Amino acid sequence: MLVSMEKLSLEQEYQQMRTMLNEKQWRQYLAAEAKQRGSASLVARQAGVSLNTVKRGLKELEAGESYRPGERIRKPGGGKKRLMEADATLLLDLEQEVEPKGDPMSLLRWTTKSLDHLVKALAATGHHIKKSALAEVLHAQGFALRANKKTIEGQSHADRSGQFAHINDTCKAFEQQGAPIISVDCKKKELLGNFKNNGREWQAKGAETSVNVYDFVSLADGKAIPYGIYDLVHKNGFVNVGIDHETAAFAVESIRRWWHQSGKALYPGKQELLITADGGGSNGVKNRLWKKKLQELADEEQLAITVVHYPPATSKWNKIEHRLFSFISINWRAKPLTSLEVVLELISHTTTKEGLAVTACKDSNTYPTGIKVSDAELAALNLSRDPFHGEWNYTIKPHHT
Repeated sequence: MLVSMEKLSLEQEYQQMRTMLNEKQWRQYLAAEAKQRGSASLVARQAGVSLNTVKRGLKELEAGESYRPGERIRKPGGGKKRLMEADATLLLDLEQEVEPKGDPMSLLRWTTKSLDHLVKALAATGHHIKKSALAEVLHAQGFALRANKKTIEGQSHADRSGQFAHINDTCKAFEQQGAPIISVDCKKKELLGNFKNNGREWQAKGAETSVNVYDFVSLADGKAIPYGIYDLVHKNGFVNVGIDHETAAFAVESIRRWWHQSGKALYPGKQELLITADGGGSNGVKNRLWKKKLQELADEEQLAITVVHYPPATSKWNKIEHRLFSFISINWRAKPLTSLEVVLELISHTTTKEGLAVTACKDSNTYPTGIKVSDAELAALNLSRDPFHGEWNYTIKPHHT
């Protein structure tokens, strides 16, 4: 609010000065303002004049020119007419071209067309205007350039808050018992090869890393599929890096490897495991193979495995995203993932000030796709569903104890 009042007072001041000064004095006054404020374009926009007017005033000041009383500024009736006066239909045609978007009650509007496109479109309807002048007209009409913002998560489920509360309560119950709680998900697949990896890193002056111009799959030496397990109790990470397909069998194998390499030692004697997971993908709510493979793991390790899924359009709340995957991305920024060994090294050396430690292992197994689980196989699972959204919350217990 303070900013808008300050802007309004400046505009009023400029309008008042305009009535008191002749054209040359007015130009030189704006030039002095621009030098003091360090921005000619800002002064021009707030004073409602062309940027060339301010630049001409700056040139006059630098040349030592000043207005002398009695000096004629221009011939009677001279001077360039304002665009709106010279071209009465310009504004109407411009409005039709830009098709303003946004809240009609808001003073701020924006357009997605470039100045080049708008100039050409206006020329086709008989309006001849330069890009610089068109930019000033757009600013004066309240338009601005705007980028996309990731704010739409998708349709929110009616029981979204209730599911979050259920996840929180379930985690607290497991934590009080000292039982393991893990957050799982599959990170974005990465092509192996000399490809560009986003980000920047410090290098010696003149040194640079050259990579392929194109990220074609045909140029890759394979792919890396990192499936992560984040231990919410001990705050450690485990990543199983596959090379075949992201399937439910691969997801459960990753959890099995974590349990064998870390879980058993960290939670001796515990016979319950809590998994928090997204609602889609290889560990999705509707994935029958996911449940069948979890049953196999439960039978092998005599574990009662409880799963709670995040509701639709809330995957970013999964703890593994911002407690493990984000730091892996930071650690390997600007480094080409040239081989699987490089991927494993970079993941294994991911750390944080809070003490995050990550273990990474290679998974060379093949995981065929298209495996179907029949109704009979699904019914044979020792699966009990929670009264609250049993499709999201369920426990799979071993068949024999």
